[in-house]
Amino acid sequence: MIGIYELAMLLHDFDYHLPHSLIAQQPLAERDASRMMLLDRTTQTFEDRRFSELPGILRPSDLLVFNNTRVFPARLLGRRRGTRSQPIGKGNPAAREYLKAEVELLLTRHETGDVWQGLVHPGRRVRTGEILEFGDGLLEAEVLDRGEYGMRRVRLLSRSQREGAAGEATVDELIDRLGHIPLPPYIHRPDEPQDRETYQTVYARVRGAVAAPTAGLHFTERILKELKSRGIETSEITLHVGPGTFRPVQTERIEEHRMDPEVFEISEETAARLNRALQDGRRVVAVGTTTIRTLEHAVRAKGGRIKAGRGETNLFITPGFDFRVVGALLTNFHLPRSTLLMLVAAFAGREFTLSAYQHAVSQEYRFYSYGDCMLIV
Repeated sequence: MIGIYELAMLLHDFDYHLPHSLIAQQPLAERDASRMMLLDRTTQTFEDRRFSELPGILRPSDLLVFNNTRVFPARLLGRRRGTRSQPIGKGNPAAREYLKAEVELLLTRHETGDVWQGLVHPGRRVRTGEILEFGDGLLEAEVLDRGEYGMRRVRLLSRSQREGAAGEATVDELIDRLGHIPLPPYIHRPDEPQDRETYQTVYARVRGAVAAPTAGLHFTERILKELKSRGIETSEITLHVGPGTFRPVQTERIEEHRMDPEVFEISEETAARLNRALQDGRRVVAVGTTTIRTLEHAVRAKGGRIKAGRGETNLFITPGFDFRVVGALLTNFHLPRSTLLMLVAAFAGREFTLSAYQHAVSQEYRFYSYGDCMLIV
């Protein structure tokens, strides 16, 4: 009966009330000063702690796994310039419309060479063949194909590439120069220069994400050194977080929702450490929902062992899921009705999770990306 009930779970089963005042709009001055709620699944209890206590709470035998993806300034602001065959000019009757049409391009994934996937806003009128211009022509995007929900395939070219000139900035350099950090939609302010560092983990090194694996934002070099001094083993995977992490679930029956695929990579060293920990019966602690999705996908794809390699995952974890790798989870607080909250409910139990969230609201924890966290053991 439990399995039947869980398969039939509805979207409103993952709702809770959150005052807007508890949504963190800025990071704390010190990353590791955040609060941390400790949830014990065995005793069904929780207590208020500090993130700085984490090294002392973990077991020396634990294997702590991080996601080392790095957020890049993927949000480009520019304007529509017409098409190559009909550029903006005196002979183009649509010139006035184009010149007024500002456009936003959120780069979501690098396909190959100069071809990318991206979300265009407003996307309804942007046609195949149209040129989007950024930085007064320093960078342009030619629309190759249209997709659903504003998705486009684009070819990015720098001005030097178009004109055959040498010595000017590359496309990646122009993205870094012209782009903005794509802060989540619930942070109601423009991105600021310091977000390039604060919306980034201290161990981020593999460029490719449009959203930070936020459970990792609490770590500092001091905490990492303390973990090492206590003999706690650490390792890294890479999963490039895409915009689908913020896409609302629009189906009432949650099992009908489809996750967007995201690219991951597991190194030989990480695979060996994970398999050794599992063989020895040691606990694997996932830092963030992106890490847990990567590990649980990998163990299923390779017949019960973690193998090194690169791939994609669209694994959707909901209550009733059989966790085969992860024994503890560090995670931030997540939006109501979101796939991330459903994952946490699958790991800790829905009622236990929602009661912990009610406690967090009553105790005025800070929520979401720049907010506080919970450790579920």
